[in-house]
Amino acid sequence: MKEAKFYKVENNYVICKLCPHNCKIDINKTGICGFRKNIDNKLYTLNYGILSAINIDPIEKKPLYHFYPNTKILSIGNYGCNLKCKFCQNWSISQRNIENTEINDYIEPIDIIKTAIKNNSIGIAFTYNEPTIWYEYMLDIAKLAKENRLKTVMVTNGYINKEPLIELIKYIDAFSVDLKSYSNDFFIKLTSSTMQPVLESIELINEYKKHLEIDYLVITNENDNEIEFEKLVKYISKKLNKEIVLHINRYYPNYLLKNLMTPEKTMISLYNIAKQYLDYVYIGNINLDIGKNTYCNRCKTLLIERNYYNIDIKNLNKNGECENCGNKVIEVGNND
Repeated sequence: MKEAKFYKVENNYVICKLCPHNCKIDINKTGICGFRKNIDNKLYTLNYGILSAINIDPIEKKPLYHFYPNTKILSIGNYGCNLKCKFCQNWSISQRNIENTEINDYIEPIDIIKTAIKNNSIGIAFTYNEPTIWYEYMLDIAKLAKENRLKTVMVTNGYINKEPLIELIKYIDAFSVDLKSYSNDFFIKLTSSTMQPVLESIELINEYKKHLEIDYLVITNENDNEIEFEKLVKYISKKLNKEIVLHINRYYPNYLLKNLMTPEKTMISLYNIAKQYLDYVYIGNINLDIGKNTYCNRCKTLLIERNYYNIDIKNLNKNGECENCGNKVIEVGNND
């Protein structure tokens, strides 16, 4: 347990300012996430240093396709989430709260750094559940990672307030953001949140010129409308950058939403729409002949060939540039 950052006291409750829910929390109660508690009008995080999972993963699993490809990264997860997605793929850890969680042994931030170094990892990925919920732990680890020349990755739903994101962003090298829909009604109905704060987070990450890749999980009859999807890819192209990577992922029925597995034809159709506006579009959770390899957006030279997590780098120099035309495509380099 550790005093939380980003809250204020009013009367007999505290207001958590970490995420856009801005929960008003009475004494001895927790906020929506279930892990930030008002104790004597101080807000405490209850999951500092507690892990649900720790693994060495391929960087592509985050998914990040244009950030240090074919490397390994130490991935850690905690418990809880600030969204209530009915389709959550990691619900067994994300939809827990302090009351139904068995607390494991405490792990110091420096021990995470030591584990990454010992395993020749390029750095630390904050993933599996929503890292915003364990903000203080993530921030402390990320600061140490920078001191030790390790890379940092945040896999997030983007539902975080501007002030904490600005403090954190200095210490995060790459973001994988899950943009769940381009419809606010979808966010309200299926996640118990709203869309605009996520868009604002994405725009801020892009403004700070951090490496950014966006994930879109396609759910039949919920966010697979082609007109709406076209608006989303236009937004990425015009508001952000047409070179930002978009991952279109197939949905498998999970948790509370038992919609059918996304049809192959839907995945192909949305891929073709996205390719009209974006340079780099990939298809995930399904093995197709399209949407898995990386080609130079300028000269169309094959740069990376993928077979699941088997990576074959071709025609790409050590600076991440296409050997044929010199175009910078991939973020690589020394671990500095």
